[in-house]
Amino acid sequence: MTADPDSAYAHLLSPFQIGPMKLRNRVVLPPHASAIGNIFGSEADAERNLAYYVSRARGGAAWFDSLSAWVPNTGVIPGFEPTGVGATVEGHYSLPIFVERVQAYSDALHAEGAVATGQMVHQGGMPHGASSVLSAPVINNVPHKLNREEIAYFVGQYKFCAEQAQKARLDGVELHMNHDDLLEYFLSPLTNKRDDEYGGSIENRCRFPVEVLRAIRDVIGSSMVIGIRLNLREEVPGGYDITGAIEIAQYLESTGLVDYFHGVVGSPWGNPSYIQPHFYEAGQWSDLAGQLKRAVSLPVVHTGRINHPDVAERILAAGDADVVGMARAHIAEPSIIEKVRTGRVDEIRPCVGGNECISRRYVEGLPFGCAVNPVTSNEVDGPWPTVTDPRRVLVVGGGPAGMEFAALAREKGHDVELWEASDVLGGQLRTAINAPTYDMFEKYLDWQQRRLERAGVKIDYRHAATKAEIEAAGFDVVAVATGSTRRIPDIPGVYGDNVADIRDVLNGDAAVGKRVLIVAQDDHMPPLSLADFLTDRGHDVTIVYATQVAGQLLGRYIVGAILGRLDEKGVQYRFMEDVVEITPTGVVTRNVYSGRTHQVDGFDSVVLACGGIGDAGLYESIKDGPAAEGEREVHILGDAYAPRRLVFATRQAFALAKLI
Repeated sequence: MTADPDSAYAHLLSPFQIGPMKLRNRVVLPPHASAIGNIFGSEADAERNLAYYVSRARGGAAWFDSLSAWVPNTGVIPGFEPTGVGATVEGHYSLPIFVERVQAYSDALHAEGAVATGQMVHQGGMPHGASSVLSAPVINNVPHKLNREEIAYFVGQYKFCAEQAQKARLDGVELHMNHDDLLEYFLSPLTNKRDDEYGGSIENRCRFPVEVLRAIRDVIGSSMVIGIRLNLREEVPGGYDITGAIEIAQYLESTGLVDYFHGVVGSPWGNPSYIQPHFYEAGQWSDLAGQLKRAVSLPVVHTGRINHPDVAERILAAGDADVVGMARAHIAEPSIIEKVRTGRVDEIRPCVGGNECISRRYVEGLPFGCAVNPVTSNEVDGPWPTVTDPRRVLVVGGGPAGMEFAALAREKGHDVELWEASDVLGGQLRTAINAPTYDMFEKYLDWQQRRLERAGVKIDYRHAATKAEIEAAGFDVVAVATGSTRRIPDIPGVYGDNVADIRDVLNGDAAVGKRVLIVAQDDHMPPLSLADFLTDRGHDVTIVYATQVAGQLLGRYIVGAILGRLDEKGVQYRFMEDVVEITPTGVVTRNVYSGRTHQVDGFDSVVLACGGIGDAGLYESIKDGPAAEGEREVHILGDAYAPRRLVFATRQAFALAKLI
């Protein structure tokens, strides 16, 4: 289908061709869904993974470069145990189920009009490298320097992977030459300190990757595409910059073995990480991709916080890329292209960029969860059901949990009322959006409000619910989502005139002095975002943590962004110190391990960032009370039960909505 040239999204919706691969539009989904369901795991896991991708293909995405599969690493000597990012031995391509599982993946996407490619990944070396040189200041596993025989072994492994990919009916393969991959270690002047034919000049540094490319091309010929995923710059001093990336790309293009380049930024640990959170501008690095595109003749794909069709269209129209990668945007919204095509852009659920989708699974060991779309990963269950016997449902509290539950219950066909005590929906998230870079969270709340209005939820503002009126109203289901109250630690001096709470500061209800000390009793983002807020307003900030690190539940995909940002703004930290007293000029702390106390002075204000306490009073008062008419279900939801993050609220709402 040819895109309307007068459309606001003419570039995004236009078809494109890369080698033998025909795309119906300019959107690719780069690898991202291993946390949603492991295609190489149990049959149930594979089914969940495939259902997720098929739903996105039905939503209009053209290209699924989504299969991230590991190259066999059996060259590791007997008894050696690979550890760290990307640690593997057997890999995926050598699994007995690889061809069968990936054939099902390819066939299902082809049936929906999409194309499918697979990455070949050897991330982190583990333990292999071009040289015994560390690639990052925070990763201290010294690699083993590959010899010529081992290099030849890995060339053979890549050739084997190409044979498997061809059998699996993929449309192409993408070589992962970025983000601390073994191939990047050879390309990079930082990690390649060899003095043989595999080191030194650009030709020598590219020799191993070119041998791999040639081995793959010998297998697949011209029947499949070969792409290169390449860092547009390296993040560590001594690595290559955009000029170096262009030099590498031009050399690889000159071999005639490559069909496209996929330009990205970031490292597995840093600022930015390769999964950039909301602290960066949308599409912030597209100019780097544009520099690459203008320097080569092959198509260029760009991925990097492209979180909305407007961002994608801007990058394409500017000529900075031929195709754009949108992963997290599709986690949040399965039907981006279809909604663009049918003029429903305002219905696209926004990705907030909080990285819960990756952090929950790989940092906290929790099940996958998208903060704004709890249906994601549950596509295998089919469409959201509708009921034949609608019930009257009351939701008390219009924070994230209450809003999501009300929307899901109404979309299921129930008659839903939402009572909100204030004059605005959003709960504590409405306070959080006052911090810098939280604009997408505000857009999410606006989207939720439009969703509730479209669905027909009856919203009653400035309505503080009481036990008596709830019991008299005759609702069949009552969900109490009354949020939390501020938590004030029981320490001397906590009610002093120089003490404020994070909520009051972010809302502008409390003034603080020039020099501020933050008492952090929160393992996630709030204390750091408070520091960001205060330093933007000219305050000098120190944060005191009882933990060994800041934000210990923040994973490597997000923590570098905020810590780098705050260091540039001069924020100071004290770790392993529990605040045991607040004084007029600061605090007294106790080292949590030695017990030594310290007087920390020189501050005008102390601000508490100590979380909240569930406000369950209303729920407790009505849960055992008599129903006005027959049996009434009473549930507690979100922070009212125990204060947590947005993703916990929406997932709880989804779980409850499934039951009614």
